[in-house]
Amino acid sequence: MKTIHKLVLKAYLGPMVLTFFIVMFVLMMNIVWRYIDELVGKGLSAGIIIELMTYFMANMIPLGLPLAMLLAAIMTMGNLGENYELLAMKSAGMSLIRITKPLIILVSLISVGSFFIGNNLVPYANKKVFSILYDIRQQKQSLEFQDGLFFNGIDNMSIRVSRQEPETHLLHDVLIYDNRAANGDMNTIVADSGYIRLSDDKKYLLVTLFNGETYEQTRSSQWFTQSKLRHHIFEKQDQVIPMEGFAMGRTDANQFSNSQTKNINELQHDIDSLEKMVNSATTRSYEPLLKEQIFSRDNSVLPQPDSLRIDKSRFRDMATMDSIATLQMREKERVWNQARTLAKNSRNMFSFDESAAKEALNQLYRSKVEWHKKMSLPVSIMIFFLIGAPLGAIIRKGGLGLPVVVSIIFFVIYYIISLSGEKLAKEGSWDAVYGMWLSTFILTPIAIYLTYKATNDSALLDTDWYAGKFKALYERMRPAINKLKNAIKLKRNGKKHDSE
Repeated sequence: MKTIHKLVLKAYLGPMVLTFFIVMFVLMMNIVWRYIDELVGKGLSAGIIIELMTYFMANMIPLGLPLAMLLAAIMTMGNLGENYELLAMKSAGMSLIRITKPLIILVSLISVGSFFIGNNLVPYANKKVFSILYDIRQQKQSLEFQDGLFFNGIDNMSIRVSRQEPETHLLHDVLIYDNRAANGDMNTIVADSGYIRLSDDKKYLLVTLFNGETYEQTRSSQWFTQSKLRHHIFEKQDQVIPMEGFAMGRTDANQFSNSQTKNINELQHDIDSLEKMVNSATTRSYEPLLKEQIFSRDNSVLPQPDSLRIDKSRFRDMATMDSIATLQMREKERVWNQARTLAKNSRNMFSFDESAAKEALNQLYRSKVEWHKKMSLPVSIMIFFLIGAPLGAIIRKGGLGLPVVVSIIFFVIYYIISLSGEKLAKEGSWDAVYGMWLSTFILTPIAIYLTYKATNDSALLDTDWYAGKFKALYERMRPAINKLKNAIKLKRNGKKHDSE
């Protein structure tokens, strides 16, 4: 490897790693704010949160890699241009393609690796994310007593405390309504103080109360006349109450299967199966409707489902057809009733399950979208690099200032186009090929144009070049501008003399 190639490669690796982690951090902050309400108040351990964030980060790699490649390419080539190193390389006879040759090889390897990340790692991470989020949503909120308010997080129990000491967690003026009895009996416990906490495995509620009273109301079938009330006074009372829902269970991740949790082979298998299912359902539904109801008396309808047609030659002479207008009123009513009955029967025979068909079509569209998304990711990484490298050579500005602004502009354009195409493809308005590759079709000419401009040392984004062009244009138009100013001045002076 040449010394220049080592220099360029070394200049690129640092910004690439830095920008990748910056982009991933920004994307992870978005995820945290989206799910913060579900994570707070559940008493989750640090291990569960770290595991969830790790799987979220793996899921965000396909979105963060293209932006990182773009930003790193602009920063690297901008730094080389700003320090006149790029100019020295070109003065030595090296073209831009030759200078960026090691970077192209590196980005190509990253693009190939991104396919395996999107095809293998991301589906596995999605399974784990869906599984952990489901377990978190099924888990009840942890015990958090607020002064003077009832805590209703336990089934058939309400607990109120007047004050809780922050250091010892001792509860004062405890009031408990217990309706857990299957026969409808209700217990009311009043205590001066006590401790209420969950066991370490969160399967039991440990209650220790001091100096209190218990009221047990026993109900019978004649509860309004024969109910009984028992009263107990205690100095200390210990209870161990079985609890469910506070301990976080772990569900098998393989139970969560959709288009986002499958690799490209599984998606292709689903696409083939869903296409056969939709075609079969449509054929089974429309063929009886056409042959047995709509064209039941038409012998010209062919038996093949894919070539159903009517021989309209016998309808050419419209004069020979019976006209409803010539019938009597009762005959017209009979004809309309018969037509309405046949229409209702046709609708009833229409066995196409609308909900099942819509679900199958939605799954088919989503599977196609995910299939093309996995294929378009490596191409998008290469295109972003081919945009960033020549753009950095044209801008000739390094750091995190102008490169960040330009990168965000291109990424926002790419993201909006991708989301719009993906939405249309999932709705079935567009084919998945057009929806998922639309951004690639739009950005590829831009990459080619910028590469051409950078190879020819274009001053496309050089402000000094635009300032010089504007100054030259102004100097060229100065005589005409001065002539116009003099004419306006003379006209004003003439009007002034006339008014005097």
